[in-house]
Amino acid sequence: MDLLDVGRIVLGLVLLVGGGELLVRGASALAVRSGLTPLVVGLTVVSVATSTPELAVSTGAALRGETDLALGNVVGSNIANVLLILGVSALILPLTARRRIVRIDVPVMLGLGVLALVLSLDGRIGLADGVVLLGVFLVHLLASVWIARRDPDEDPAPDEDPAPDEDPPTEDAEHRPGEAHPGTAGPDDPPADEEAGGVLPGWAAVLLVLGGVVLLVVGAGLLVSGATSVATALGVSGLVVGLTVVAVGTSLPELAASAIAALRGERDLALGNVVGSCIANLGLVLGLPALLAGGLEVPPAVLALDLPVMLATSLALLPVSFTGFVVARWEGVLFMVLYAAYVGYVVLQATSHDALSGFTTVMTLFVLPFVLVMLATTVAYELGRIAERRERAASPG
Repeated sequence: MDLLDVGRIVLGLVLLVGGGELLVRGASALAVRSGLTPLVVGLTVVSVATSTPELAVSTGAALRGETDLALGNVVGSNIANVLLILGVSALILPLTARRRIVRIDVPVMLGLGVLALVLSLDGRIGLADGVVLLGVFLVHLLASVWIARRDPDEDPAPDEDPAPDEDPPTEDAEHRPGEAHPGTAGPDDPPADEEAGGVLPGWAAVLLVLGGVVLLVVGAGLLVSGATSVATALGVSGLVVGLTVVAVGTSLPELAASAIAALRGERDLALGNVVGSCIANLGLVLGLPALLAGGLEVPPAVLALDLPVMLATSLALLPVSFTGFVVARWEGVLFMVLYAAYVGYVVLQATSHDALSGFTTVMTLFVLPFVLVMLATTVAYELGRIAERRERAASPG
């Protein structure tokens, strides 16, 4: 490893972030002009656009025969999306989930994760497997747009109380007929870009999209080349580099998009971007490289640890989002702590560090049981609140 390899990684990440930003801005402007709601923009256009760094890296790695890096990037990015990016976004502002995210998108994300695990059991994601994953992604993408156009004014979950650590809405923020819910764009409200100075012209949006794609391709090539050299020099596998450095680096556009959306109060866009990006990673970013490379070999370590961890993080999102339809700040902190623990374990295992045994013992005997108890308690508490609200609503007077 030399400074040139490190420079390739840094420059590649910079180009990926810059290309992703251009692509998100251009694609979002085109979507706003087509009349899509913020939630659907987050679930489709923004999530796909912010997943293009992962697509560029995984495709380039697969075509170069670095399948470990390609798979590590996909799995690591999904873990980072839920635990790191959603955690940071919820820490900025508690996130609310619309019914369609809970009833459609989170189950689709879980289903794709299970499907990817099942297809990987034979040690390979083949050409036909890639077609299946890509087909599920395209069906979900088209269905999202169709549902949004059929029912564009879908309301967030009713009966939901503010999260314990959420600031109560002000009088101006309360929903009134004809106005948008907090954090969402109403049918007559100008898009955020208009408020900032007008929606980009169509030709400018197309130029941003094309420029973003060019930067992504160049940045992905530099990042894959540098990461492969560093992994070889350090004696660790491309899988470890993909699960950590490359996964976090290619997830920076999602982090920026979700964090900015949370800062602007666009809660459904922040959550929709994370869930939609996970779906895009499993369907598009995993399926397309499998098609182009004629299949991807799945390392045993991915089957033993990383894919199950990815599914576990998705399962953790389900009870958090359907109980009260809110991802609270304390849950965001918990997600971030879990992500730090996962990365710590991967690094310790890859380097065969002496602390691995003690770290594993603490995680297995204390941290994971504590998390499971907290999730079970949260589910029971929130279900009790929902039942109580229904009883109050059903009682006369």
